[in-house]
Amino acid sequence: MVQAVQGAKVVVTGAGGGIGAALARRFAAQGAQVVVNDLDADRAKAVAEEIGGLPVPGDAASTVTEARDALGGTVDVYCANAGVGRDGGEPGQPLDEQGWALSWDVNVMAHVRAAHTLLPDWLERGSGRFVSTVSAAGLLTMIGTAPYSVTKHGAYAFAEWLSLTYRHRGVKVHAICPQGVRTDMLDATGSAGDLVLKPTAIEPDDVADALFRGIDEDRFLILPHPEVAEYYQARATDPDRWLTGMNRIQQHWETTR
Repeated sequence: MVQAVQGAKVVVTGAGGGIGAALARRFAAQGAQVVVNDLDADRAKAVAEEIGGLPVPGDAASTVTEARDALGGTVDVYCANAGVGRDGGEPGQPLDEQGWALSWDVNVMAHVRAAHTLLPDWLERGSGRFVSTVSAAGLLTMIGTAPYSVTKHGAYAFAEWLSLTYRHRGVKVHAICPQGVRTDMLDATGSAGDLVLKPTAIEPDDVADALFRGIDEDRFLILPHPEVAEYYQARATDPDRWLTGMNRIQQHWETTR
């Protein structure tokens, strides 16, 4: 049992399946009271019923207050897990501005809105925990989808900013950055995901395991795939070499898709 979350009031967005459902189940198993949020009301209700939680269906970008009210006005842990992976069109092709806008709204601004709502209470009482499900794409980059890669970089940057700004005032922040995870979103990545992500894909429960180890060890960066640390270091040390390597993967993908 992780003492830091026993009895906590927790919100998990995008919890109707995949990583979100795994997180909701794990928090509930640790004795937390969990709000299960998902755009799909039936899936939110099903997971909530399974774990004895509270379903709050709806858009993760606009249901923070409703979720907090469901918990009696207090949130101890907020898991900004909901995400979208949209193709916004490659340069030279028609620009899908709607896809870009949706990616910004869900992958970045939903996190910003949640923090804006929750921080006043957390700072007043000197405690709170913000968990951001980012992606290894937020540390590195994913071929084939600019909106996902760019907005996941933004989600990571926002989590990092929250941590460096408020950690001395009792706010804990964790950024989860897995590579491939066996979820519906991975299936939707198509041939790019088949090439880059599926060979080393893990289960959603593995992501929950990694998060709870990180909470217990009070770590900001959570890497369910440990090898991502090496890739991240290589990218920072020699970006041109890293980009050349990624471009080779891009070329291979172009010839095989």
